[in-house]
Amino acid sequence: MFRFDDPVYLWLQLLVPVMVLIRFVGWRRRIKKIKKFGDPELVAQLMPDISVYRPSVKFWLALGALSLAIIMLARPQMGTRISHDKRNGIETMIALDISNSMLAEDVAPSRLTKSKMLVENLVDHFNNDQIGLVVFAGQSYVQLPITSDYVSAKMFLQDIQPSLIQTQGTDIAGAINTCMHAFTPNDKVGKAIIVITDGEDHEGGAIEAAKAAHDRGINVFILGIGDSKGAPIPMGNGDYLKDRSGNTVMTAVNEQMCKQIAEAGSGKYIHVDNTKDAENQLNDDLSRLQKGETDSVIYSDYNEQFQAVAIVVMFLLILEICVLYRKNPLMKNIKIFKRK
Repeated sequence: MFRFDDPVYLWLQLLVPVMVLIRFVGWRRRIKKIKKFGDPELVAQLMPDISVYRPSVKFWLALGALSLAIIMLARPQMGTRISHDKRNGIETMIALDISNSMLAEDVAPSRLTKSKMLVENLVDHFNNDQIGLVVFAGQSYVQLPITSDYVSAKMFLQDIQPSLIQTQGTDIAGAINTCMHAFTPNDKVGKAIIVITDGEDHEGGAIEAAKAAHDRGINVFILGIGDSKGAPIPMGNGDYLKDRSGNTVMTAVNEQMCKQIAEAGSGKYIHVDNTKDAENQLNDDLSRLQKGETDSVIYSDYNEQFQAVAIVVMFLLILEICVLYRKNPLMKNIKIFKRK
């Protein structure tokens, strides 16, 4: 497995297009000055030893060396050994509702943002467990396959927005089914599906899906987020979502539906508000699940690969030095840069 140990240095690659732009502006100014001096073809005849192409060749060689030197600073590494780490924990699939109703702000700062914060805090409490992530609205798909890589789980959370799924709605049944098929075949480990939603199930079949998960030994927990009084859905332009009649759409958590799904899945319904009560209660419930041996693939023994990049950098710099701005009199009969 390939990685950069200090990837922050890769931001220096932004210097490359800046250097190209400066080079282009300088070239344009040079052409204008030559035209002011006289006809470009006559000026070229007055300077027969000046090469037209060598300065560009030197520039691109130096720029290539700079780009590779930045890569070298980022310390490219290659994982040379794969180890299978045996851990004693549970498997948890999190299904996160990203429908437009999750943008409501009855839970600060919004239902969706609060949900992502809750998942991130939940991951922080995991030690030997495995986690996966499913996002859903009118459709559902696996955002992160089940893994013990908690860093990746947090990274995937950052980019989750309702725009990821074009088909709007709330298909809880589809989300539960997607989660069921994402677990490993290991039957000796406790498995849980955590659905974070406002409970506005538009498709139906969620209770049947929860029962099917229970039959497979999977507990279904429902985290209902939002206020039962309802809240408008902000659209990002200072206005709120309206129906065809021009009335503001109000969205409220459907606690009754959430409780029925959790009961069918032999789990528990937990209401999420602006406190940490839901997080603490969920951690307690998950700790009671049967822990079994899980297999985690880990890349280890990373070796530095900057030496190979350094050799290429040195070669480019030596080549750049050897290429002169003026034509080499010893090679005047070799027309490398002559236009055909």
